[in-house]
Amino acid sequence: MFKTAGACALITMATVMAQVEPARETRMINDQTRQAVVSQLTAKHVEERDRIERVVGQTADLWRAEDGTPDDFTKFCLEHFLTGEKLEKTFSRLEKNMETVRGHIHQINRTLSEPLDLDLGEPLPIDYIFAKYSPGAHVADDFFANKLAFIIRLNFPYYPLREKLARGPGWSRKQWAHARLGDMFKSRVPAKISQKRTDIFVEADNYISEYNIYMGNLLNAEGQSVFPKELKLISHWGLRDELKSQYANPDGLARQKLIFEVMRRIAEQTIPREVVNSDKVFWDPAANQLYSKTQTGLTRLEGHPEPLTRYKHLNRTFQAEQLLDPYVPTAPTLIARRFEEDRQIPEKEVEALFVSVLSSPVAARVGRLIESRLGRKLEPFDIWYDGFKSRGSHNPEELDRLVKSKYPSVESFQKNMPGILRKLGFSEETARFLNEHIVVDPSRGAGHATGAQMRSDKAHLRTRATGGLNYKGYNIAIHEMGHTVEQVFSLNGIDYYFMEGVPNTAFTEAFAFVFQDRDLSLLGLATPHPDQRKALNALDTFWSTYEIAGVALVDMAVWRWMYEHPDAAPEELRDAVLAISKKVWNDYYSSVFGVRDVPILAVYSHMIDSRMYLPDYPLGHIISFQIEDYLEGKNLGTEMERMCKQGALTPSEWMKDALGSEISTKPLLEAAEEALGKVEAN
Repeated sequence: MFKTAGACALITMATVMAQVEPARETRMINDQTRQAVVSQLTAKHVEERDRIERVVGQTADLWRAEDGTPDDFTKFCLEHFLTGEKLEKTFSRLEKNMETVRGHIHQINRTLSEPLDLDLGEPLPIDYIFAKYSPGAHVADDFFANKLAFIIRLNFPYYPLREKLARGPGWSRKQWAHARLGDMFKSRVPAKISQKRTDIFVEADNYISEYNIYMGNLLNAEGQSVFPKELKLISHWGLRDELKSQYANPDGLARQKLIFEVMRRIAEQTIPREVVNSDKVFWDPAANQLYSKTQTGLTRLEGHPEPLTRYKHLNRTFQAEQLLDPYVPTAPTLIARRFEEDRQIPEKEVEALFVSVLSSPVAARVGRLIESRLGRKLEPFDIWYDGFKSRGSHNPEELDRLVKSKYPSVESFQKNMPGILRKLGFSEETARFLNEHIVVDPSRGAGHATGAQMRSDKAHLRTRATGGLNYKGYNIAIHEMGHTVEQVFSLNGIDYYFMEGVPNTAFTEAFAFVFQDRDLSLLGLATPHPDQRKALNALDTFWSTYEIAGVALVDMAVWRWMYEHPDAAPEELRDAVLAISKKVWNDYYSSVFGVRDVPILAVYSHMIDSRMYLPDYPLGHIISFQIEDYLEGKNLGTEMERMCKQGALTPSEWMKDALGSEISTKPLLEAAEEALGKVEAN
């Protein structure tokens, strides 16, 4: 049912560890040799003393026996330490060559994964093998072996986050680019470990990509099917979005309750394995009973719970990160890597941002407002209440018909993309340029975007489009368009290649949210008056942030738990995830919803295949609201291009240069409170 992924998930940690070599702790270059090299280099380049001391130590930390003797190390440093014009020429050459290497490896990876990522028909057995192949797995090993990595390490210092935050405001663009080059090759991971991690991640991704529920086979307590026969939804994205769409239906509540039961069964792993990605049986999720349909009616069938496959994959992804930990002394856990290196915001600061939203008294007031709008008490799934969006007033079937008539294929969406971009405020020339650098693909999964790694390549926008785009596919496509536009600007418009990108994925999510918020106006549908739209947007962003901030806290707490319990079995991990999700619910949601011990925060598929990606979403909401607030009265196209071309500064530096402010929840909380006053008064 899950092809190779299900079987591979049963591999134990002992098996994984036996297939890779252990980290080596022995230091090859002692302090005496290091200091001797520093002294000799400083005698020649006294003005470079600070850089010399830093880079010699960093280079020595990575030198192994196979790289040469201490005398070889000394000779290498004296020969390859660069200054002045030669340093700058080397930097320029590295920019050109590393773009070529990284760009083509990324292109190969993307192409080999297309049969699994795209809706191109049933994958062949060899497609899974190709997807696991990592052409970049040996690059680091090769560059250490031929000493290129050591040349970079010896000349371009690595600065940890605390120093980037302190020094960054005084750096020039070129100094920033040098620092970003210094972020490369700060660790030394054996190719065998890189390949093994790739295998594990591909298996987890395949499991999630193939986790579909046939909605027409769901039964209510009366044994009736209440969803269209052809409706197939991926977990959790499709299920969540279908639940959201039901707010516009008069009879949507019953369908929402059914979807909620499916989600709960997935998180708890009490879902029968017979219903996952299969339409062979019928299922009553509330009673957790399987049936077959005959001419005389329903016949009960025996079901078998999914064998903890979800938590086996989560356990394996943790084990994959453990394999990496010993080789990254600058960030020896995934938690450190995600916050110190990827997000470049300390973990405690991120957590404080989320808690400030979750603990805000605004949440209770918004909850009461939602109750009054729904005319009933809140249900736990109202955490996904979608009624503040202007599309909440549009019938979902009508939206589907409109979108399918406008975009019957991904090719039609591609053809219309320049017009969409012009409506968003981009000039005709810029819209044409962006369209030439973005490819639209039919996604097998919910949809995603993948940027290029070299300027001659293209970004890829992917959305579900079987039989034409429906509203969900279109909405995702507009979201992913925000990603790809950012990716094109922050690569093709950047001054130094090593500055390509944005500070972290929360920033690209922010732009995706900015685009997604305009989906109805891009269809030509009426939207509220600007003042009303602003108020509704503030409430919608607050409620979306309130929802996903709790999910992010669960994700963070689960990874802390796994590091505290590295030998836990999948059963223990499942129990811990459910306990953590219930605790976060009880701490921040139970007083608003009036019910305790709800495990639904554990249903997010990102937890299984994306390794602590979830905190980027609430960060993205917070940042996107600040960007939206800044953009009011300004041209989106012009301002977005300017912002994205800043590149990979630290988040704090990027925000100050782009908006003149730090990352803060204060604007969102104040706007939501102000909006409540206006909406409650009407």
